[in-house]
Amino acid sequence: MSTTRISLTAQMTANLLSLQSTAKLLGTTQERLATGKKVNSAVDDPVAYFDSEAHYQLASDYGTFKNGMSEAVQTIKAATDTIDSVTAILNQMKSIATSAKSSTSSATTGDYRAQFNTLIDQLDNLAGDAIYKGINLLQDDDLAVVFNVDDDTLTVQGFNATHGSLGIATIGASASWFNGSVNADHINSAIAAIDDAIDTLRSKAKVLATNLGIVTTRQDFTSKMIAVLNTGGDNLTLADTNEEGANMLMLQTRQSLGIQSLSIASQSAQAVLSLFQ
Repeated sequence: MSTTRISLTAQMTANLLSLQSTAKLLGTTQERLATGKKVNSAVDDPVAYFDSEAHYQLASDYGTFKNGMSEAVQTIKAATDTIDSVTAILNQMKSIATSAKSSTSSATTGDYRAQFNTLIDQLDNLAGDAIYKGINLLQDDDLAVVFNVDDDTLTVQGFNATHGSLGIATIGASASWFNGSVNADHINSAIAAIDDAIDTLRSKAKVLATNLGIVTTRQDFTSKMIAVLNTGGDNLTLADTNEEGANMLMLQTRQSLGIQSLSIASQSAQAVLSLFQ
């Protein structure tokens, strides 16, 4: 079965092709204005599309690492804040031991001993409460912080902050502090152990603070890298809306003129038709 083809004049064919081209450009411009992008798929510009996708993917990966760093910061802060509280407990214990040196009776010394041991229990409780997202740096847990896709990692080492690991012993009986008179040697020994524990905590706190500084620095760097990568991807794909808006106006004008031109080109055929009327 043959197909009948409608023949157009050369002028009408040229105008029709121009209108079709204008309509295609209008569609492209409308898509760019609707999406805000000049590259919406690999068909538009394969190199720009895949390069931008690589930038966005890496930025997303950095976002995941940044979240991990944020959690690491909170984990370290939980430890350092608890160290401050434990240090305050130790200072209270030191004050009690110092007061016990001036005790004049076994009963009074027994009260000091009970307060001292109660604070030891609170110290251990504080060390046990310094947990964040399942990690407690004050109970020998370690924290691994991953910075990038190359698995660059900082390991924050924990330590045991309970009273036994800090070298502090509970006072078993009043007699150890008072036996007819104040046992200054035993009390001074307890005070010395407290001072050593405070020094140990200060040293550990400095190490944690250094690690915290490293993590926050990498966190800030990661935020900047995410911005750089997203901007790079945007530069490859985003459209200039002002330019596209101007293109839209020009194309609409061109389309109107093309329709008028096609109408004029068809007048010769209409003139032939009038001969048969």
